[in-house]
Amino acid sequence: MSLNSNSNLTVAKFGGTSVADFDAMQRCADIIIANPQTRVVVVSASSGVTNQLVALTQEDTSTEQSKALIKQIASIQYQILDRLQNPGDIAAKIDRILSHISTLSERLKLTRSKAVIDELLSQGEACSSVFFAAVLREKGASASAFDVRQVLRTDSHYGKAEPQIEMIAELAQAQLQPLLSSQVIVTQGFVGADAEGNTTTLGRGGSDYSAALLAEALHADAVEIWTDVAGIYTTDPRLAPNASPIAEISFNEAAEMATFGAKVLHPATILPAVRQKIQVFVGSSWAPEQGGTWIRHKVSTEPVYRAVALRRDQTLLNLHSLQMLHAQGFLAETFATLARHKISVDLITTSEVNVALTLDKTGSDSSGQGLLSEALLQELSQHCRVRVEDGLALVAVIGNNIASTAGVCRRVFEVLETYNVRMICQGASPHNLCILVDEAEAGNVIRALHENLFEA
Repeated sequence: MSLNSNSNLTVAKFGGTSVADFDAMQRCADIIIANPQTRVVVVSASSGVTNQLVALTQEDTSTEQSKALIKQIASIQYQILDRLQNPGDIAAKIDRILSHISTLSERLKLTRSKAVIDELLSQGEACSSVFFAAVLREKGASASAFDVRQVLRTDSHYGKAEPQIEMIAELAQAQLQPLLSSQVIVTQGFVGADAEGNTTTLGRGGSDYSAALLAEALHADAVEIWTDVAGIYTTDPRLAPNASPIAEISFNEAAEMATFGAKVLHPATILPAVRQKIQVFVGSSWAPEQGGTWIRHKVSTEPVYRAVALRRDQTLLNLHSLQMLHAQGFLAETFATLARHKISVDLITTSEVNVALTLDKTGSDSSGQGLLSEALLQELSQHCRVRVEDGLALVAVIGNNIASTAGVCRRVFEVLETYNVRMICQGASPHNLCILVDEAEAGNVIRALHENLFEA
C-alpha cells in the first residue's frame, strides 16, 4: 500500500452499537485487522453513553440524578476495562476522563456554557477511542489513540460546528499522515476544536461526518461505515418486512436517502465523499460476511424507484403575510432571518400570501436543543403571522429521473387516497418526491408505498 498517495487507504467508522462493549469491540478489531488498508478508525461513544451525557447537560437534572448518570457511564467503561488483558495505564486514562465528566457536570450547574456542554459531550468518544486502540494492540496490531481535535478544525458554533475544510486538510497532512505507515490510528467521531482549541461537536450523528472529513483530508480511497445493519435497504425493514438490501447506489441517491431519514448514514457524510469521489461502504459489524451497500460516483443501474425513506419529528412553519402579494423581498427577508438563527429549511411551498417550510427537529444540536427558539419566532412575527405545526413526518420516494418519468405521481398518489397529505414537493430534484403526513400514519404510508413500488 502506498500511504504517500493514500490511493488504497481506507477510513473505517464504528457506531455506538459496534463499540457498545468489549465483545463488540473484539468483532470490530477483527474487521480492522482483516483489511491492512484500514489505517484510520473513527469511533462513536459506546451505545447509550452520549444519551446519558446529554441528560447531564439538562438544566432540570438534579444533583442526585447527575450522580446516577455518571455512575451508569462509569459502569459501561469499567465493564470494558475489566475484560482487557493488560489494563495498565488505560485504567488511569479512563479514570481521568470520568473525573473530568464529574467536574464538567458541576461546572454546568454554575454556568450554562455551550462550550462546556460540548466538552462534556465529547467524553464518550474519548473513552471508546482509548479502549478500541487497546483492544487492537491486544490482538497484535500496532495502534494508538489520537486526539482528533488536533486536526478536525471547526468554527465556534457549539453543538453543531461547521468544519473548516482547508484547515482540516492542512493539519491532517502535517500531523496524522506521518503516523499511518507504522500504525492504525484510532480517533474520535463527532468531535472537533475551534481556532482557540475549545472542544466543539458536529451535531448528533456526526461521527460518520468525521470519518468522511478525515478521508477527504487524507485523500483516501474508501470510507467504511460499520453499524448494526447489513447495508442500506429499500426502506426500514422494521416498517416493511419485505424490504431488501441494496448492493450499490449513487452518491445522489445516497445523499437523498441520508437527508430524508435513512438512519444508517448521516446526511452530511456524503458531502466530502462527493467532493473527492471517495466510495463509501455501509455494513454490519455484527455480520461483516453478509456484505453491505457500496455508494459510488457511478453505478451499473439507475432505477426510477430505489428506496422509500422516512424522517419523523418534522415541524411545519406556515408564514402568512399580505406583504407578499405582488411584492418583492419577503422570501429574502425570511431566509435571512432563518440564516441568522442557523436554521436549515428542507421543503418549501408558496402561494400568493403564504409560505410553508419544513424543518427537521432531529437536526437540533448535540445537546438536543430545539431549533425554534423564542427569539426566532419573535423575529419572524415582526413581518408575518407564524403558525407552527408539529407531529408530522416526511416520506420521500427516492430514485432517478422521477421528475421526468410519466406515471410516477399516479403510482404514489393512488396509495395515499385514504391519508391526509399536508404538503407535496416534487420537481426540484430528479431524485425525490416528498410528502408530509401525520406522524401517526407514517408507518402505514411507508408500508403501502413500498408494497406498491417494490413488491407489486
